[in-house]
Amino acid sequence: MQTLSERGDTSRWQRTWPETAADAPLRKDVIGLEVEGVRLRISAMLREGARPPLVFLHGFGSTKEDIADVAGYRQFDGRGILAFDAPGCGETQCSDLSRLSVPFLRRTADAVLRHYGIDRFHLVGHSMGGLTALLLASGRPSSPLSFANIKGNLAPEDCFLSRQILDHPADDPTAFLEAFIERTWHAPGFSHPLYASALRHKVRAEAIAPIFRSMVALSDSGGLLESFVALACPKMFVFGEEYRQLSYLGTLMRKGVQLAEIERAGHFPMYANPPALWTRLASFIDRSEMEIAHD
Repeated sequence: MQTLSERGDTSRWQRTWPETAADAPLRKDVIGLEVEGVRLRISAMLREGARPPLVFLHGFGSTKEDIADVAGYRQFDGRGILAFDAPGCGETQCSDLSRLSVPFLRRTADAVLRHYGIDRFHLVGHSMGGLTALLLASGRPSSPLSFANIKGNLAPEDCFLSRQILDHPADDPTAFLEAFIERTWHAPGFSHPLYASALRHKVRAEAIAPIFRSMVALSDSGGLLESFVALACPKMFVFGEEYRQLSYLGTLMRKGVQLAEIERAGHFPMYANPPALWTRLASFIDRSEMEIAHD
């Protein structure tokens, strides 16, 4: 199927490390929040900048560092960056993992944005983070200047990871995690062994079931595709070439959503082909700002 994908010349993506004088370096921050009575210590990564910030929500079993490399590319010079480890993942601490769900992650994102005083931003979410970002954008439609959805859940067919909580149940969360790692390591496709190898260090075993059950419930009956196409901001759906047969890509194209197919990649384009991913993201954000300026 023909998409609006453009290959682009990634050779022009020269690294700028160390940072240029015009850019502040990435820094880490820890903030204390309380969301619905749950105490959180959020591990964040940010950079100040004069250009509207990029707010990134990572996927399940990943961390804020998935997007850290954009700070080293000149196409993002001067742009603020904010990413943080979701509750249950990375270095963020959560007092009650049983309370986790995608709506809870969305309310956490709201709280983080309020803490940093960020109201308008370019929104980027991957997988679980794409689903969380969709709820966030739907709840505050005037905030996103654009939304790049990197293979976030839009339909039941997207639950190839999360539906394992139903297809391969286990009473012991650690036993489920170990079996999940093994299945994922051996799954065909780009980047699965790389992703699986770090899961023990990036996700709490007790966080998996509540998050996965919430993802499945929303994907099966949450009207996610309709919510995504209804957003007023410029939208791009990003997917690796292994997912070019997704049933809803034609619908997205007909509804005016830009499609970005990343070659030599699957569910994790930031691992398999990061230059192509960041190329498309930078181009999409720049075009979105040009559209806004001309309105």
